[in-house]
Amino acid sequence: MTTEYLGVTDVARRLGISTAAVSAYKLPEPDATIGRTRGWLPETIDEWNRNRPGRGVGGGRPRKHPRE
Repeated sequence: MTTEYLGVTDVARRLGISTAAVSAYKLPEPDATIGRTRGWLPETIDEWNRNRPGRGVGGGRPRKHPRE
């Protein structure tokens, strides 16, 4: 059985962002490294994405006019 790893382009496609945007994220440690090429298991990226703080987590900027 062959293990398939995701490269940066695959991670970007899986997250629905550009490859340039991937460099702005602090990705988890790669599951495999060959030379300078990093690879992640799909499960690693999915778990990291599920657990990372997202937009609005932590409250963000307070609203000018709170909802009533």
